Amino acid sequence: MTKYPMTVQGAKALEEEHAHLTKVIRPKLSQDIGTARELGDLKENAEYHAAREQQGMVEARIRDIEGRMQNAVVIDVTTIPHTGKVIFGTTVEIANVETDESVTYQIVGEDEADIKLGKISVGSPIARALIAKEEGDVVTVKTPSGVIEYEIVEVRHI
Repeated sequence: MTKYPMTVQGAKALEEEHAHLTKVIRPKLSQDIGTARELGDLKENAEYHAAREQQGMVEARIRDIEGRMQNAVVIDVTTIPHTGKVIFGTTVEIANVETDESVTYQIVGEDEADIKLGKISVGSPIARALIAKEEGDVVTVKTPSGVIEYEIVEVRHI
């Protein structure tokens, strides 16, 4: 059985999505199906078929969320002593050794990853290179555009 590492914020977001789908979206879809059913012939009723298709997608997402929540390993990085090492959940500021350009990432579970928000999956090449390293270490990351070296500037437990 696969375990999914997840931050506290990620677990909360999944719980909120689950609640929204089960308490708001599911009842609305049931109502939409009932309304479409009253329109007559189900074979040629586009509203009915669209609502049923939407219901199937919502139910699949609900099952997916429930499975992930059952197999989640929620890690609260704020309860772990700060050692300067990069671990799951930490926020890491890294600087490109050549350009001195810095960027900050939080290492999160795959469901939480969003590069626009500075959250990278623990399975990403950058995160894999950073895990278990310490502030001041230089890491090498293989990217599609070549090999890039980064220095770990700061590790924060937020």
